[in-house]
Amino acid sequence: MIGTLTIGRRRGGIELLQFVRDKTSLIFTFFFPALLLLLFGAIFGDSYDVPGITASRVFTASMIAYGVVSTAFITMGVGIATDREDGTLKRLHGTPVTATAYFLGKLILVAALTAAEVVVLLAVGVLIFDMPLPADAGRWLTFGWLFLLSITACGLLGIAASALVRNSRTAGAVLNVPVVALQFLSGVFIHPITQLPGWMITLASFFPVKWMAQGFRSVFLPDSAATLEAAGAWEPVRTALVLGAWCVAGLVLCLLTFRWTNTKE
Repeated sequence: MIGTLTIGRRRGGIELLQFVRDKTSLIFTFFFPALLLLLFGAIFGDSYDVPGITASRVFTASMIAYGVVSTAFITMGVGIATDREDGTLKRLHGTPVTATAYFLGKLILVAALTAAEVVVLLAVGVLIFDMPLPADAGRWLTFGWLFLLSITACGLLGIAASALVRNSRTAGAVLNVPVVALQFLSGVFIHPITQLPGWMITLASFFPVKWMAQGFRSVFLPDSAATLEAAGAWEPVRTALVLGAWCVAGLVLCLLTFRWTNTKE
């Protein structure tokens, strides 16, 4: 009997193939965050007074968080809403594909897409804005666990959020509202984050995006940039704990809300 992991891997391959064939999704998923980075970097240029820090470098690091949320959360949520509406999920329910295998396939898809998205953003930062990449292995180790926790939390939350979407036509609009709001509250589009009112920073601290953006800045910016954060430090332990808690919360929400068909049927 084929195991759940094997079925999940096969589903991941099918999901990737289907996504690559959709040229419109491919272009917008990869190039919209890169376009925003180009605009922010060109507009704000070298507007920081801190030595070794430019606005383009800050936005390159912060936009990785946006790329992860955009790809893992929205792509996951829209994809499941579409699968539910066009009957794909209903058909899969009559096959050996379990919910766990289906989730695994989707997580493989968003992990591959998000990794490619990060490569595109870093290429823009390095080639256009002359952003140096870290030479310290410790920073890349931080990037590794931060990336895994981020895509897991956002992917699981995307699965849970798909239950809120009534049809695939409105999925993008519904899921983009919290994403865009959290980008502003979490210091992705506005940095230093201390420019925001205190209550906004406190509110953002309950959600993963603020910690993802701060974490990726800790990887790609010099240590002197930590003084620009709300706590004046990178807070790696707290970042890991918050993102880990959201992974658990996302898994629980998935188990409570996932359904194979629309409730109207």
